Amino acid sequence: MNRELKRVSIVVIVLFVALFTSTTVIQAVAADQLGDDSRNTRTLYESYQVERGPILVAGTPVASSTPANDNYKWQRTYANGPLYAPVTGFFPVNGEPTGIEGSMNDYLSGTANSQFLTKLERIFTGQKPKGAAVQVSIDPVAQQAAWDALGNFTGAVVVTEPKTGRIIAQVSKPSFDPNTLAVHDTKQVDSTYDALVKDPTDPLIDRNRGGDLNPPGSTFKLVIVSAALESGRYTPESTFPNPGSLTLPGTDSVVINSGGGTCGPGATVTIADALRLSCNIPMAELGQQLGDRAIRDQAQKYGFNVEQHIPMTVEKSVYPAVADTPQTMLSAFGQWEVRATPIQMAMVSAAIANGGIVMQPGMVDQVTNSDLSVVSTFEPKQFGRAISKETADALTKMMVANVADGAADNARIDGVDVAGKTGTAENIGADGKADPYTLWFTGFAPANDPRFAITVLIEDGGGMGTNGYGNLLAAPVAKKVLEAVLNK
Repeated sequence: MNRELKRVSIVVIVLFVALFTSTTVIQAVAADQLGDDSRNTRTLYESYQVERGPILVAGTPVASSTPANDNYKWQRTYANGPLYAPVTGFFPVNGEPTGIEGSMNDYLSGTANSQFLTKLERIFTGQKPKGAAVQVSIDPVAQQAAWDALGNFTGAVVVTEPKTGRIIAQVSKPSFDPNTLAVHDTKQVDSTYDALVKDPTDPLIDRNRGGDLNPPGSTFKLVIVSAALESGRYTPESTFPNPGSLTLPGTDSVVINSGGGTCGPGATVTIADALRLSCNIPMAELGQQLGDRAIRDQAQKYGFNVEQHIPMTVEKSVYPAVADTPQTMLSAFGQWEVRATPIQMAMVSAAIANGGIVMQPGMVDQVTNSDLSVVSTFEPKQFGRAISKETADALTKMMVANVADGAADNARIDGVDVAGKTGTAENIGADGKADPYTLWFTGFAPANDPRFAITVLIEDGGGMGTNGYGNLLAAPVAKKVLEAVLNK
C-alpha cells in the first residue's frame, strides 16, 4: 500500500469511527434527552401520527382524538372535561400525560407489547394505525351525583364496589379543563399549566389519590376497633373509664371528646357506644392498651403504608413507624402523624362491607383494539384479609348504629340501612395555631347486602374553619351520592 492510499484509509477509518460513535451516542445515550427536547418537533409530531384510542365511560368517549388541520394530525378532546379530569388526566403536546392518559399510554398509543400483532396486521393491510380503547369502570350516574353533591367544597368523593374493588366514581374539586392543556400551542399550554400549578387551590391534584394528605380523624377509629376485636381481648361491650378529659402521660396535652364532657352517661363506656358517639377519650385509652405495633399491623392489613395503583399511582397512606405512648393515643382517633387518602379509607369501609376481605381498587374494566378484539379485561384481585367475618359483622352493626342513632345520623336514608363513620380532624399550622378542620365520611350501603362503599373528604373546614364537622357537611354529601346510585 502506497503512502497516499494509507493516508486515505486512515482518514476513512477515523471518519467511520467518529460516525459510529456519534450515532451510538445519539441512538443509545442521548435518545431520551433528544426525544424530550422541546425543540425536537419531529419527535413531537411523530407522537401524533397515530390516532390515539378513546377513554370510554359506559361505552361513551370522554377522551377522544379528532382530525386536526396542522402538523399534529390529531387533536385530543375531552367531553365534560372538569367532571372527568381526575380520571382521564390530559395528554399535552409538551410534557408527560397524566391520569389514564399517562398510566395507560402504551395501550392508547398502540405501542403496548400485547398490540404488536395488531400493529403488524395494520401495516400489511394498509390500515391506518390506531390505539386501543380503554373502558373505565366509572359509572356516569355515580360520577355526576358525586360532582353535584360535593358542590363548591374543596375535597373529593370516591365510590367503589366492595366485592370487586371497581371504582365507579372519582371526583376531586377544584378541578380543571383538560382541553386547555391539549391544544397544539406549546406556549399556551405552558402558560395554562403554570397558572394551574400556581393556583393555591391545587386544581391539578386528585385529592382521592394524593396531594397534601389529611389526618383521617375519627374514621380511623374503624381501624382501632378492628385491631381490638381481632386481638381477641375485647368485644363491642368491653368498657373503659369515661372521664370528661384525659391528660396524655408525661405531657400537658389534654384529650377531650368532640362535644366536650363525658362519652354519654356513666362512669364507663363501651367500645360500641364510643364508636357510635365518636368519642376520643375511650379510643385513646384503647389505643394505649393496644400499643402502636398492633395498630400499625392492622392499618397495614387495610392497605396503609402501601402504594396502590388503580392504575394511576395512589400515594401511600401513613401510619408512622415509631410512636411513643402519647402519640399512640392520639393516633387512635386519627391524629398525630396518621395520614390517609380517600381511596384508602374507602378500602377500609369496603373491606368491612366485604366480610373482612380487602379488594385491590381498580378503574380499568377492559382494553379493546379498534377491531373490537379484547386486549385485556379487569379481574378482581384481593389485597388480603384485614379482619375476620365475625369482626366485620360486629363493625357493620356498630356502623349502622352510628348512622341510625349516632354521630353520623345525617347520612340516614329512609328504607335503607347505611353503615358509616364520620371524622373531624384537627390541623395545626406552622404557627402552632389551629387551621380549618378536615371533614370525612366513610361507609357503605345497603348494610345487609353492600353494593357501594363511599368516602367523602372535605378540606378547609368546608368554609367553616374550625366550626365545621363531618356529620354536618360530609355525611349529607355521602347521603346524596348513595341515594343516586341506589335508585338508578
